[in-house]
Amino acid sequence: MKVIERATSHFRTKLSEGMKSIDVPEWEAKVYFKTTITLKEQSKLIELASSGKQVEALVESLIVKARNEDGTKMFAPADKVVLMNEVDPSIIVRIVTEMNSQMDTESDLEAVEKN
Repeated sequence: MKVIERATSHFRTKLSEGMKSIDVPEWEAKVYFKTTITLKEQSKLIELASSGKQVEALVESLIVKARNEDGTKMFAPADKVVLMNEVDPSIIVRIVTEMNSQMDTESDLEAVEKN
């Protein structure tokens, strides 16, 4: 087996792992998420954070990561404006912080933000 095949097999395994969840009593909901996202998904978050757009990166992180129990995305890209202007920011910060504490990408994003 070639290294690229082992690398993609490893990543497929990580993507297929079960989801974790965060209780959000203020929304009377649970937000589900996987502990791994693709590099393509990470790239937008890194780009926003590197451009000094931390608030937008935070909301984009929620849009990219948040799932319903069945694995479908909880938010659409079109929800970004509503999330940024009409949703309690402390709840968004809490959710994304809890997600990041369990995500494999946390150290990667922090390293990029420091550079």
